Amino acid sequence: MPAETMNAIRLHEQGGPEVLRYEVAPKPVPGTGQLLVRVRAVGVNPPDWYAREGMPDLPEELKPPVALPLIPGTDVSGVVEEVGAGAEGFAVGDEVFGMLNFPNTLQGSAYAEYVTASATDFAHKPAGVSHEHAAAVAMSGLTAWQFLIDLGHDVPSPFQAVQHRPMPFGAGSTVVVNGAAGGVGHLALQLAKWKGARVIAVASGAHEEFLRDLGADEVVDYTRQNPEDVVRDADLVLDCVGGPRSRRFLQAIKRGGALYPVYFGEFDDEENARLGITVTSAQVRSSGAQLAGIGRLLDDGTLRVAIDSTFALADARSAHERAARGHLRGKIVLTVA
Repeated sequence: MPAETMNAIRLHEQGGPEVLRYEVAPKPVPGTGQLLVRVRAVGVNPPDWYAREGMPDLPEELKPPVALPLIPGTDVSGVVEEVGAGAEGFAVGDEVFGMLNFPNTLQGSAYAEYVTASATDFAHKPAGVSHEHAAAVAMSGLTAWQFLIDLGHDVPSPFQAVQHRPMPFGAGSTVVVNGAAGGVGHLALQLAKWKGARVIAVASGAHEEFLRDLGADEVVDYTRQNPEDVVRDADLVLDCVGGPRSRRFLQAIKRGGALYPVYFGEFDDEENARLGITVTSAQVRSSGAQLAGIGRLLDDGTLRVAIDSTFALADARSAHERAARGHLRGKIVLTVA
């Protein structure tokens, strides 16, 4: 008896967006503790194009295993089609969303009509939240949550041995979000406001109205001025851009404060200690339990997810080309008929 099939995006070689092929692939079968989900929407994230490109900037020892052909993607929203043996808390027909198998593998296989993953990777989708918005929130929402609110695990970042622990903040605190209009940034801004902080958003001036509507108290247009030259005495900087230039924010933070680069850069531990500033990073990990909490904030309107653009699953190449142009406002989403 032939195996069942589905449509999916696969890559048989690594390279540019042109290697993404829309084709027939085997339909997955749920294992013990897993759900089979009929996908309605897929969130597009940086690890998707890292996997497509072969992660050229990552040391070999840090690269997760990749087997070709590969179905990329981690973030989905859809409907439970089958419940595997031992999977608890879900039933056939439930609407769910989740970030699948991350960071254990880059083969979350989300760019497909069906996915399987551990039931613990999923949360029930709030009825008032669309599949597109639920898929858009998974990785970005968990990243913002685990950096700012609760890490929820004890696994250190592969880029730093020191364990990340979110510092307490609230009313009277000043939080700076660099890259505030992007997927992680616009959600982090809202979480910081939810906790009562004063929030300074750093982004292109074209996003000022959008960011103020989300609650930003101040917007610094990085195209006109360097944020590290105008921001002083911040309690916390979440640098959603990160990388080599993240160190520049040290001068904007008060003693006892913290800097969290999402993409870790080069820092001097002795300098950090002399300034009295904690610099830690984390690697986001799947958590259905945390997504359930994020879902409640979506449902009551505390969090809003911005969608930059949507593309049909078959047009994933165009979605990756859009991502490559940068300056996203929120998230890119693939829709599945």
